[in-house]
Amino acid sequence: MMTDPIADFLTRIRNASHARRGQLTVRASRMTKAISELLTSKRFLEGFEEVTDGNTRELAIRLRVDRDPLELKRISKPGQRIYVGHDEIKRVRNGLGIAVISTSKGILSGEDAKKEKIGGEYICEIY
Repeated sequence: MMTDPIADFLTRIRNASHARRGQLTVRASRMTKAISELLTSKRFLEGFEEVTDGNTRELAIRLRVDRDPLELKRISKPGQRIYVGHDEIKRVRNGLGIAVISTSKGILSGEDAKKEKIGGEYICEIY
């Protein structure tokens, strides 16, 4: 039994990125799919697709190999949730990275959440 599927998702991406692997698979959920969509739109990932094999759903993620390895840092954890207001969201690595915020309007980058003046759970930082 996995207690933190988001941390597992981020760790798999981090490890594959550092090993310069072009592709990996992770267990699919609504949260991992939404984070993958955000990372693809912000050009941290090349793309992804949902693969169904019987009863199991997985995401086949394609990493960009033309950039430095990704650094992913989990902020809010199951034992200690971190919530931020829109005015508390800071820039990550001077604008080179993004903050992933779970809001009432879905998963947004910190920049988009700030523009919409909406806060939420501070999931992770990616740079």
